[in-house]
Amino acid sequence: MKKYSIIFFLTMFLIGTDTFLISPLLPTLSHLYSVSTSVSGWMVSAYAIGYAVFALFSGPISDGRDRKKVMIWGLFAFALSTLLCGFALNFQLMLTFRFLAGISASFVTPQVWASIPVVVDRKRVVKVMGYATAGLSVSQLVGIPIGSYLAAMSWRLPFFVISTLAILLLGLLIFVLPELEIGQREHFSFFKTYSKVFDNKRAISYLIAYFVFQTGSFTVMTFISTWFTKDFGLTLSGIGTAMIAIGGGNLIGSLFGSRIVDWLGLRRAFMYELFALIAIYLAIPLVHTFWLAEGLLTTAFLFNGFIFPLFMTTLQSTATNARSTISSLSNAAMYFGETIAGVVGGILFNQFYGFSAIALFTVAMIGISIALYSSSGIFRESRQLDE
Repeated sequence: MKKYSIIFFLTMFLIGTDTFLISPLLPTLSHLYSVSTSVSGWMVSAYAIGYAVFALFSGPISDGRDRKKVMIWGLFAFALSTLLCGFALNFQLMLTFRFLAGISASFVTPQVWASIPVVVDRKRVVKVMGYATAGLSVSQLVGIPIGSYLAAMSWRLPFFVISTLAILLLGLLIFVLPELEIGQREHFSFFKTYSKVFDNKRAISYLIAYFVFQTGSFTVMTFISTWFTKDFGLTLSGIGTAMIAIGGGNLIGSLFGSRIVDWLGLRRAFMYELFALIAIYLAIPLVHTFWLAEGLLTTAFLFNGFIFPLFMTTLQSTATNARSTISSLSNAAMYFGETIAGVVGGILFNQFYGFSAIALFTVAMIGISIALYSSSGIFRESRQLDE
């Protein structure tokens, strides 16, 4: 099972790196394309819109087909569209290619979450999901800083490197990954598949709460680089170094968050970690030094690392017959949140009180998420969740 853990880790690492690749480039690309900070957020949102919209289709399609083939074709299209980003000579072309990259990614990552319970023994599912989550975390720890360092040489280079790595991963998927759920293929029906999901009130409640949380979280992530550049004067390479610590916090949380669950139980761990994030983001408007800002954000993303596997565990528990669809919907919810984050975050940063406004917006989003989860009963059903 180790080889599958490695494949899923690398897949999530690569897609995660590309997801956040544009963030440290925003100041450079804004200057290159002569667009304002508020408009620059659309380079993040274009990718997110492509992913979020087409994830609604990729789920039912994947539930009716071999997920390996879906991943292969999706990754090939992802490599090509990311390569084209490096040749975007104007803002409109960059938006187009980022949109296509998002569409391609929507056919790749949902298969990871949906396939883990199929190829891995039940007792090891949570552990392998942790590896996949760690792939996302490492993309912040290593991928984003490397992107910043490469961009210091040329803004095109990060896109070329990611595209090359995608082709190498494509070969690994072809020769190592088995056919996934080939015995369960049948003619798929969008209506039938979605009717099952939407009749599941628990699944819908969790998805809405997850969407609200990710809207706030991505607003912070998208404009960290802009905050560090404008308020603390960091260069691209300096931003890359700063992101190492922040990504490190996320990685540690992903790898060791299960110990907190073992100690407190899933219900209480989930609730306490959400409230801890509120406390951290409430402190950010009081920050006026770089090192304190860096410390608070590293701690915030440590808790994000704790929480993400809990989001996925609770979501996957709501659907066993439509795993790709629920995975696609959760990813769509995340990227719809990123879409809003890119637009709203730019307005908040540019027209109100900079990153302080973003932090307070995130507090509000997490608070709403807690209220939604609470109304669904997730914090009361300790026995079911903690098992």
